[in-house]
Amino acid sequence: MDFDELVLSLTKQIPKGKVTSYGELARFLGDIKLARAVGQALKRNSEPIKIPCHRVVCSDGRIGGYNGGISEKIRLLRSEGIVIRDNRVQNFKEVLFRASEMRLP
Repeated sequence: MDFDELVLSLTKQIPKGKVTSYGELARFLGDIKLARAVGQALKRNSEPIKIPCHRVVCSDGRIGGYNGGISEKIRLLRSEGIVIRDNRVQNFKEVLFRASEMRLP
C-alpha cells in the first residue's frame, strides 16, 4: 500500500458527524510534518463520495481546501451535523476523530 492509498484508507474511517485534521492523520502516520503530504494525497482523491475527504479540516478547525469547492465542503459537513461558523468547525474538539481512534487498514 503506497502513501496515498494509506491516507485514503484512513480517511474512510472517519464517521459521519466527525472530522479529523491533516495533522491528526499525519500524527497517526508517525510524523506531524507529513500534514502537507496528507493534504496532497487527499487532493488526488478520485472518489470523493466513497472516500470522505470533506471530513478532513485544518488543525485549528478551519475548513481548508476541497476539490469540489469550499461551499460544497461546508454543505456536506453541515448535512452530516457538523456546525460551521465563519468557515470553522464549531465545537471542534468534541467532533474531532483523533489519531488514537484510527486503525491501520
